[in-house]
Amino acid sequence: MSDAETHRFADDGRFPNSAFPLLVYRCALPPDPAAMERAFAAHGWSNAWRDGIFRYHHFHSIAHEVLGIAAGEARVAFGGPSGREVSVRAGDVVVIPAGVAHRNMGGSADLLVVGAYPGGGDYDIRRGDPAEHDAAVRAIAAVPLPDSDPVSGRDGGLRRLWTEGGQL
Repeated sequence: MSDAETHRFADDGRFPNSAFPLLVYRCALPPDPAAMERAFAAHGWSNAWRDGIFRYHHFHSIAHEVLGIAAGEARVAFGGPSGREVSVRAGDVVVIPAGVAHRNMGGSADLLVVGAYPGGGDYDIRRGDPAEHDAAVRAIAAVPLPDSDPVSGRDGGLRRLWTEGGQL
């Protein structure tokens, strides 16, 4: 597994995003949904699901999220409409900090994503309503740092990358 790509997104008034960078691990895990679920669970990320990525901008204000691309490929917009598109393919893993918007911009017919949350936590779905912005920012600030990286565990890049300069 290589080092994570990092992407940062500023608050645009609708989508709070995060001071923590989005992490993209290329070819990080075998492109197999069961293997991804086991790897995530072994590092404390559970409440797993298998599906795709919503085709509208959304974010989670009460949980960080990991997405493992188990099959296919997709272009995903991160950071809201003013963010950037990142292409992902089978075997890639994306760690999304609470508050970072994401949207499927198109992908292959066989796209399959495995998602999970640190500590098996619950999640919400926010769509960038400006009237909810301040409450979402407060909720995001209360989300604890995960105990470990969902790919490589306690000594993984997440803790280092999210504690050494988590400010925009």
